[in-house]
Amino acid sequence: MKIATFNCNSVRVRLDQILDWLAREAPDVLCLQETKVQDPDFPAAAFREAGYHVVFRGQKTYAGVAIASREEPQSVAYGPGFIPDGGEPDEARLIRARIAGIDVLNSYVPQGRSADSPHFAYKLEWLRRFRRLLERDYSPDQPVVWCGDLNVAPEPIDVHDPTRLKDHVDFHPLARAALEEVRAWGFVDVYRLLCPGAPGHYTFWDYRFSGTVERNRGWRVDHVWATRPLAERVRRARIDVEARKAERPSDHTFVVAEFDL
Repeated sequence: MKIATFNCNSVRVRLDQILDWLAREAPDVLCLQETKVQDPDFPAAAFREAGYHVVFRGQKTYAGVAIASREEPQSVAYGPGFIPDGGEPDEARLIRARIAGIDVLNSYVPQGRSADSPHFAYKLEWLRRFRRLLERDYSPDQPVVWCGDLNVAPEPIDVHDPTRLKDHVDFHPLARAALEEVRAWGFVDVYRLLCPGAPGHYTFWDYRFSGTVERNRGWRVDHVWATRPLAERVRRARIDVEARKAERPSDHTFVVAEFDL
């Protein structure tokens, strides 16, 4: 089973690129983040024509998540209030579905803006509530995959300059600790499982600055994590760097994991 994730930074702007990638790579599941479109305007027909079911939850110009899958998804959940303990604003950041017996969780974790911002405190609390959701609804003994733009680089090898970026909200010690608490629930970072200790492997290159792709000044913030029953069956994980070099690309690229099921 091939599962992929991609922060598309507008599904309508990148639609041709996404459809071309689906035709070329034929994943069983593709999780999308930052779709940036309200639900009535989501290009669902284009995905259906490509042979995919698609479920989505979005909002105007900001956030938004979707799951496209070959098999029809079951037990779909999304919307405010689905993270326990309340306090969840009406932001389209998480969608869940059971596909071919696997629970797929697709998230766009808040970025945080700056470490002294209430947005950063919200990011940390979002991750804490997500951990409580896992404890409530899932078990590490079940086949669960968590995909998405997690907006955290877990290790120093996951950023191009860990010294200079040590206090950035996507590499801040508090953000990394909060993400580690989620991982400790029972997830395995399948890319790191297959590529341990390998620096320079990134999924995001900021296009506000020139030459970041050519100089490989990136971050690994997009992830496919799996519980142990699935992680033991992963046979391949890769980052499609070439897709980041396409015409009018997203600032992120596709991450793919393949499991023998």
